[in-house]
Amino acid sequence: MLFGSRSPSPMSSPSRSTIPPSSPHQTFCETLLDENIETAQSLIEKWDSDDVTASSLFHGDDRLEAGQYLNAVKDLQSTMHLIISKSSASVKLVRAQVLMETAMKRLQKEFYQIMSSNRQYLDPESVSTHSSRTSTVSSFSDFEDELENEFRVTTESISEMERVSAAAMADLKAIADCMISVGYGKECVKIYKTIRKSIVDEGLYHLGVEKTCLSQIQKMDWGVLEYKIKNWVNAVKVAVKTLFYGERILCDHVFSASESIRESCYSEITGEGATWLFSFPEFVAKCKKSPEKMFRTLDLYDAISDLWPLIDSIFSFESTSAVRSLAMNSLLKLGEAVRIIFADFESAIQKDTSKAAVRGGGVHPLTRYVMNYVAFLTDYSEILADIFADWPLSIQSPLPESYFGSLESADVSSSSISVRFVWLVLVLLCKLDGKAELYKDVALSYLFLANNLQYVVAKVRDSNLRFLLGDDWVAKHEEKVKNYAANYERVGWSKVYSSLPADPTADISSEQTKECFLRLNASFEEAYRKQISWVVPDAKLRDELKYSVSRRLVPAYRAFYEKHRDGLGRKCGSESLVRYLPENMDNYLSDLFFGAGEVGVVSSASSSPSPSSHYLGRRRG
Repeated sequence: MLFGSRSPSPMSSPSRSTIPPSSPHQTFCETLLDENIETAQSLIEKWDSDDVTASSLFHGDDRLEAGQYLNAVKDLQSTMHLIISKSSASVKLVRAQVLMETAMKRLQKEFYQIMSSNRQYLDPESVSTHSSRTSTVSSFSDFEDELENEFRVTTESISEMERVSAAAMADLKAIADCMISVGYGKECVKIYKTIRKSIVDEGLYHLGVEKTCLSQIQKMDWGVLEYKIKNWVNAVKVAVKTLFYGERILCDHVFSASESIRESCYSEITGEGATWLFSFPEFVAKCKKSPEKMFRTLDLYDAISDLWPLIDSIFSFESTSAVRSLAMNSLLKLGEAVRIIFADFESAIQKDTSKAAVRGGGVHPLTRYVMNYVAFLTDYSEILADIFADWPLSIQSPLPESYFGSLESADVSSSSISVRFVWLVLVLLCKLDGKAELYKDVALSYLFLANNLQYVVAKVRDSNLRFLLGDDWVAKHEEKVKNYAANYERVGWSKVYSSLPADPTADISSEQTKECFLRLNASFEEAYRKQISWVVPDAKLRDELKYSVSRRLVPAYRAFYEKHRDGLGRKCGSESLVRYLPENMDNYLSDLFFGAGEVGVVSSASSSPSPSSHYLGRRRG
C-alpha cells in the first residue's frame, strides 16, 4: 500500500548476487522492501553501466523509461525511510544508500546535459515567447497549470522550438522534483545557477549593460551620455520583458517543488545584473541638470514607469526587494530631476538678458527656442502629468483669467499640466513684451510683437500644444496678432495716409494739389526706406499686412491722382510732383517685409521711367 511493487525492466534482470535468499520468516513488508530495492537496482545499474547505448535517459520523444527511473528513485527513498524506522544499521539501508548516490550522480548528469544541449531552446527569449501563449495568466503560480496544459497540445499546433523548449522544461522539472524530494536539491541547484547566471550575464552584456558608478557618469560628455541613455532605454525593455521575465518563468517552473529554492535561484541569477541595470538611471538623475537633458531624462522615466508593473511582479521575492527598491528610487529621482529642469527652464526664460534687437523685427531666437522646446515637451504630456501630479504650480501672481477658459472641461491631471504649459508660454510672451522696448521705432516694436506672437500661435496650432492650451487660447491670441498688426499699420503708415485729403476727389487748388503730392512723395519714401529692411517671416501675415496697407493707400491715391493730374497741365516741374503711378504703388509695397534692405527693379506703367527712379531705383513688375 505504501510503496507498490514495480516489475523489473524486461531489458535488464536485477542482480541477485548480493540479495540474501528470502527467509520463510520474512514478513510481507520486508518482501516488498526487497522488491523495491531490486527494481531500483535494475534501472540504476543499467544506466550506470558502460554498456548503455543511449547517451541520455531523456532522449527522443519516449520518456517511459525516464519515468520509470524517477519513480524507482522515489520508491527507493520511501524504502530507505521505512528501513530507518526499523533499523538504521541495516545492510539493506547501506545498499539502498549506495544506489541512491549512484542515481543522483546520473540525474545530475542528465540535468546538466539537458540544460547544456538545449541552451538555445531555453534562452529567456524562447521561454518568454513560448509563455506568450499563456499571456492571460494572472500570476506566476497560475502559469504552472497553464504550462502543464500546454505540454499536452499536439506537436502540430506549436513550432519545433516551442516543442523542444516545452519538453526540456518538463524534463528539468521532473528531475528537480525528484532530486528535491529525496534531499539532493542543492546538487541540481548548483548546476542550474551556474549555467543560467552565465546566460543572463551574457544577455546583459550583449544589450550593452555594464557596471558603472556615479563618478564615471558625471565625467562623461553629454554626447556620450546621451548615447548611453538611448541604448539603456532600448536595453531595459528587452532585459525586463525578455531576459528577466523568461528567467523567472523557467526558474518558477523547474523548481516549482520548492518556493525557497525558486527564490534563491532567481535572486542569485538575476540580482547582480538587475542592480547594474537599474543603477544607471539613478546615477543620471544625480548628474548636473540642464534643459538639454530634459528629454532623455523623460525617456528614462517613461521606460521605468511603463515597465514597473512587470518589474514589481517578476522581482516579487523578498530577496529581490532591493531590485524593486532600486527601480522605484530611480523613478523618484528622475521625476525630481525633471521638476528641477522644468523650473530651471522657466527661470532661464525670465532671466534672459540679451539686449540685442532682432534685425528687422523678426522672430527672436528665444521665441524659436522656447516654443520648439515646449512643443517637444508635449510629446511627454502624460508622463509630465504623472510627475507633476502632486506638485501644483506655485506662482506669485495668478494667471490672467482668459488663460484658463480652454481648461474648464479638462480633467484634473490634464488641467494641471496644461496650466504649466500655459504658464511657460505666458512667461515667454511677457519677456517678449520687454524686448519690444529695445526698438526705438514704435511701428517696428509692434511688428516685432506681431511676428513673435504669430510664431507662438502657429507653433501651438500645429503641435500637441493645441490640445493642451485649447482652441479658445489659439483664437484669442490670433486676435492679439491682428491687434499688433493694426497698431503697426496705424503708427507706420499714418503719415502716408494723412498726406492725402480725407476726400481724394474733392476740388482743391493747384497749390494744395502740389503740396499733397510733395507730402505723399516724402512720407511714402520715408516709410519705404525704413521698412524695406523689416521682415515678416510668416507668409500669411506678410500678405495680410501688405494687403491692408495697399487696400487703404492705393485706391485713395488713384482717386486723387486721376482727379488732379490733368489740373497740373504742362506746368514746369509738374512731372517731378508725380513720382509714383498708382499702378506701380502695389509693386513697391510688394518688396516690403523680406528684410532685403535693397530696392528691387520694376518698370513703370507709363512709357517713360518714373521720376522716382532718382530716389528708389528703376523697377520692373
